[in-house]
Amino acid sequence: MERHGLIIVHTGDGKGKTTAALGLAIRASGAGLKVLILQFIKGGRHSSELAALAALKIDVRQLGLGFITEENFAEQKKSAQAAFELARAEIASGKWDLIILDEINYAVKFGLLSATDILDLIKIRPPQMHLVFTGRDALSELIDAADLVTEMKLVKHPFRQGIAAQVGIEF
Repeated sequence: MERHGLIIVHTGDGKGKTTAALGLAIRASGAGLKVLILQFIKGGRHSSELAALAALKIDVRQLGLGFITEENFAEQKKSAQAAFELARAEIASGKWDLIILDEINYAVKFGLLSATDILDLIKIRPPQMHLVFTGRDALSELIDAADLVTEMKLVKHPFRQGIAAQVGIEF
């Protein structure tokens, strides 16, 4: 069966966008696909899933600097641009079957990358490559270009009850 690469978007205000993408990475890896995860905002902080993904030999690269603030905006923009250039090179290389662009939608939302930037990634991908875009507030143009879009909806979150982020759940 010939593979048809899909454009997949996980967006919305609910928890689970990255978690769903990581589940997809595990499934793809189990099917023998070569998987790359590029994290555009996350960086410098250990997340528990990194150990599990490393054990599965799934390549994860944390390219971000963490939370975006007014004070670090210029540095964040430079970091996002470097991550984008790496993503462009990896997509164009054709050596991956699935690339997850984790939190790239945030990079656009906060002005670190342009809409044109991420739409260009779709244009250069090999036709058999799957691309996954995660993060809130996905561009309408990205949603239109996608084959599969899932919107996570927040119904209830423990943070609103004063419960701190839990190891193994949020990180």
